[in-house]
Amino acid sequence: MLTIQELVSDNADRIPFTWVGGQGAAHRLIPDLGMSAADLVGHLNLIHPSRIQVFGAEELAYYTRFDAKRRIHHLEDLVTGGVPAILMAEGVNPPDDLIEFCNLQQIPLLATSIDAAQLIDLLRIYLGKRLAPRTTAHGVFMDVLGVGVLITGESGLGKSELALELISRGHGLVADDAVELSRTAPHVIEGQCPALLQNLLEVRGLGLLDIRTIFGETSVRRKMKLKLVVHLIRSTPDAFERLPMQDQTQDILGTPIRRVMLQVAAGRNLAVLVEAAVRNTILTLRGIDTMGDFIERQAIAIMESSGRND
Repeated sequence: MLTIQELVSDNADRIPFTWVGGQGAAHRLIPDLGMSAADLVGHLNLIHPSRIQVFGAEELAYYTRFDAKRRIHHLEDLVTGGVPAILMAEGVNPPDDLIEFCNLQQIPLLATSIDAAQLIDLLRIYLGKRLAPRTTAHGVFMDVLGVGVLITGESGLGKSELALELISRGHGLVADDAVELSRTAPHVIEGQCPALLQNLLEVRGLGLLDIRTIFGETSVRRKMKLKLVVHLIRSTPDAFERLPMQDQTQDILGTPIRRVMLQVAAGRNLAVLVEAAVRNTILTLRGIDTMGDFIERQAIAIMESSGRND
């Protein structure tokens, strides 16, 4: 849940807001009905009354064209539609009747000198992140070669030990145990660490390690975009395909994320395998399909062999 006051406070450094009217409704909620940020704030639009309405010079000129009775009628339509707030941009002065109406109806009315289009862009970015769908995943989230990697698996398989080895190889820790994931764009999942667990890694036998203090500033990251899930499983016969013909994915917040499965067994260097999986993921994102190329090469070899036999 997000209030108008929180929106004002969170953006104080970038957007200098001034309260003009309706400050008693500062804790009015901004509707979070799964709408995109573009539907939550925009230029004055009576067809979409439930979003934050922004007045620039052009919108104010449009509003003041009407007589007093028609203005009140349009404002009442906004109230009926559930307008969260009205923002005056570009340093324009709101008419007295608008201030009076907002005070009477307890509609937050704020003013700023920022250009209307820029104001809308800033607020859409903020709202997109602030109201993004979220979930918490159990695992270790790492930055490996610039790729966000979530290491998962049942308890006791050595996820934290693997993370510690990756950190010692120059990679970065984002979060251990609890990873906060949010969908900040239609196909973008972003992960970060809860404030309580920042920079900490729990390793069996050693307890909590402050990775930032031990390894330095470059060993931790604030957040990363999730591109790969590495799922650890116990070593059992026929646990999974040796050469999977299709890439595996895992659905996270409605977005398919590439997944690889690694068996945990004595003598296996999982850190090297994770690095290899990340390098292969980078190739895949660039459009290079190693398995597809091999199948094509194999098909050509079979055709050539058949031709010689004929």
